[in-house]
Amino acid sequence: MVELVWLIPALPLAGFAVLLLAGPRIGEPRAGGLATAASAGSFLVTLITFGGLLGLDAAAGGAGGRGGRWHTSTLFEWMPIGGLEVDAALLVDPLSMTMALFVTGVGTLIHLYSVGYMAGDPKYSKFFLYLNLFLFSMLMLVLGDNLVVTFLGWEGVGTCSYLLISFWHERPTAATAGKKAFVTNRIGDFGFMVATFWLWTTLGTVSYTGLAATAPALANGTGTAVSLLLLLAAAGKSAQLPLYVWLPDAMEGPTPVSAMVHAATMVTAGVYLLVRLNPVLTDDALLIIAIVGAATALFAALGAVAQHDIKKVLAYSTISQLGYMFLAIGSGAYVAAIFHVVTHAFFKGLLFLGSGSVIHGMGDEQDMRRMGALRIAMPITAGTFIVGWLAIAGVPPFSGFWSKDEILLAAWEQPDIIAGPLRVGHLLWIVGLVTALLTAYYMSRQTFLVFFGGQRWDDKVHPHESPATMTLPLVVLAGAAAVGGVINLPLVGDWLVLEHFLDPVFAHAHHFSSPTAIKLALALVATIAAVGGIAVAVAAWLRSRIPTERLEPALLENVFYVDSSISKFVGGPGMAAFDAAAQADKRFVDGAVDGVGWLVRFVGRMVRPLQSGYLRHYASGVAVGAVVLVIWLALRVAL
Repeated sequence: MVELVWLIPALPLAGFAVLLLAGPRIGEPRAGGLATAASAGSFLVTLITFGGLLGLDAAAGGAGGRGGRWHTSTLFEWMPIGGLEVDAALLVDPLSMTMALFVTGVGTLIHLYSVGYMAGDPKYSKFFLYLNLFLFSMLMLVLGDNLVVTFLGWEGVGTCSYLLISFWHERPTAATAGKKAFVTNRIGDFGFMVATFWLWTTLGTVSYTGLAATAPALANGTGTAVSLLLLLAAAGKSAQLPLYVWLPDAMEGPTPVSAMVHAATMVTAGVYLLVRLNPVLTDDALLIIAIVGAATALFAALGAVAQHDIKKVLAYSTISQLGYMFLAIGSGAYVAAIFHVVTHAFFKGLLFLGSGSVIHGMGDEQDMRRMGALRIAMPITAGTFIVGWLAIAGVPPFSGFWSKDEILLAAWEQPDIIAGPLRVGHLLWIVGLVTALLTAYYMSRQTFLVFFGGQRWDDKVHPHESPATMTLPLVVLAGAAAVGGVINLPLVGDWLVLEHFLDPVFAHAHHFSSPTAIKLALALVATIAAVGGIAVAVAAWLRSRIPTERLEPALLENVFYVDSSISKFVGGPGMAAFDAAAQADKRFVDGAVDGVGWLVRFVGRMVRPLQSGYLRHYASGVAVGAVVLVIWLALRVAL
């Protein structure tokens, strides 16, 4: 069954090809149905391949060793260049299958949702063409057997994000947002490429199996440098400080794009890259990754508390949740990072699609201050959104509680000492706990502003529930967000637990060592923090006991003015520096080139008379040369 892995990316690629050649003729809604069928077929093949992987493990005796859970499917020889041999090959192992399952599963629901959401759009078929290409690129990224194939998918999702974010490019803000995402991600691409070159020159391989075997030979300094380059790459795709600035503006794209980019695909690519290359990561680099993740989580959570656009709240929330994932990676808890990737895909995909349903029902209104009481007009959207809110807030037993609790526990167990008995992990845990409280608060604020309280919309607006193609994915994702945490709980058997399934992929997997009493105490504190955040939101936004203007200072509404400051710098000193560099290029580089050209022309004019075309001139030249040679030889003999 594992040999069918090539069909997983091939089906969305085939959908892309058909829509590219005949999309306008296929028309609406069949173009959407075709794209959705391609995605659903990919999900079905992923399930079959996953079953084949479990069969490989059973044949290997169920020992959980790497031999039984690692299969490479080579499509063709791609780059045989000297000592560099890169195959176009796909890797079937627990990590790639876990990623592929939720990418295709959630991706299919987003495709189905888009059939109703994009109805009537003049570029309907083009949207699904891009969506299928996006899915193909992400699948190549997570299924690639080596860094080069992964980079192919990496660049593919970057290109598709530009095309989809700026899909409504007639709006200047959308066109600018697309370019901003594309340019910012090129910074991360630099880190990816240099890290790949460095690993190849040092270890002689770019395949993941080869890197897993040879990574212990890396010197600590080299490993740390490569790890930091990989962090740069991951920070670009996964919107970590300081490369997060593209993601909030990416909300200019259609809402299904927001769900596809920010929940199920592109932003998880950085997390996947670091987890996949875990044998390369050094202890020094892991500590830096943890600090960057914690700082990003807190920073973005503070930014989310004062946003008014329904999608902007979710955008900053995504950045914050990605920070949690980086905190898990930096703590060595790779399983917890992937666990949160999966649960986040469930509840954040649900929340984004729920916000799109609200926008659809409100006639494209996105300002939460003009909503309220929508639970009556949109009961399905409201009910499913509330499930997503409880899941991301970390309320047990919803999925977000389980994955976030594991990350906080892993942070607590960080062993590095700062001063006396205080550990780095304790500080990181405090940051994560404060972030959890803020998350519960701002998501409660959003839920109350949109679905509760009094009506604040204009009488000309007539809110209504979305069609079944949009509400069905909401219901499915709500179910996953509610019970998704069971995938890492030993309810059926250890072999079905995510931790035991993924463990063979990791060179140094983190295993929790705290006593049960400590684990329960930390989980209780985290739950109290979540309830506390919800309670503050209730007091402020439902009962008006706290002046809300105090909770929305301009500093937070403008997210510490980081983005605006960067824009001012780029548009001011940055533009001036660019103009100066352009002038220097014109004056010195172009001047040098022009000087060489002038010199060549001058020499040409000087020697042109020697090529007159008259035979007598050439004969005279030969005679003169012969006489000069004879005289020179005579002088040599005489002396």
